Amino acid sequence: MSAMSRREFAKTAAMYAAAAGFSSGGGSELRANPLGIPIGCQTWPVRDMIAKDFPGTIKQLAGAGFQTIELCSPVGYADSGFAGLAKYSGTEIRRILSDAGVTCTSSHFGIKELRDDQEGRIAWAKDVGLTQMIVPTLEGPKKPIMDDVTRAADEYNKMGERSAKAGIQQGLHNEDFELSMVDGKRTYDLLLDLLDPKLVKFQFQVSTISEGYDAAEYFTKYPGRFNSMHVQGWSSDTKKIMPVGQDTLDWKKIFTAAKTGGVKNYFVEMNLDMMRASVPYLRKLQA
Repeated sequence: MSAMSRREFAKTAAMYAAAAGFSSGGGSELRANPLGIPIGCQTWPVRDMIAKDFPGTIKQLAGAGFQTIELCSPVGYADSGFAGLAKYSGTEIRRILSDAGVTCTSSHFGIKELRDDQEGRIAWAKDVGLTQMIVPTLEGPKKPIMDDVTRAADEYNKMGERSAKAGIQQGLHNEDFELSMVDGKRTYDLLLDLLDPKLVKFQFQVSTISEGYDAAEYFTKYPGRFNSMHVQGWSSDTKKIMPVGQDTLDWKKIFTAAKTGGVKNYFVEMNLDMMRASVPYLRKLQA
């Protein structure tokens, strides 16, 4: 959920309502997809719909062909449309998802809510059935020094250790702080060196190609360090987000490299029409 992605979402918010109607794909169609894992989507782009009707929105995503979804925490994302999820217990959320025919093993959490009550958030995650707790950013300064990066990594390693004891894998996305520079080096690369490979895995935002972060290169350079990715199509010609398969990225290369990187799940994350338009291509893609 990069800042660029959020700007795209704001521009296309009017498309959400028009895209509310979906048609279901056949069961056999839903099984063929890259990495041999379910086609997933992030729920951030449909947060406005979730705020109005969580069960109905999940059913619509399932009807669009998504087999698994990634949530956002009702605590850390209360101001972004997910506060309404708090009226459900974790086990009720799991039942709603199951009734719609989708799975959910991953969710985003704000770093602050883990600082405030990591034990409570782990308990909620376990009730929902999560195995991954992803933090979008460690929220360091925009112009960090090495001490800032080291301090952030030390704190998150400790969080990762606590989660590991509960059977949960902590993960780190790449947002503002992670895309900064320190003494000519990428903060993201420094964090890959400082964070314990056993305690913290990484979730790669493919759209950061717009800022020079190439998914296939990172997956190949850092084998086994990733467990997930957010998928967006990107056109090098128009410099805009596009549906997967209608863009200029080499998705076969990305998904093949993702195996080396250790990716276990992926979530399409664009405006609703684009997410829906990406499903047919992903069904056919073999990597």
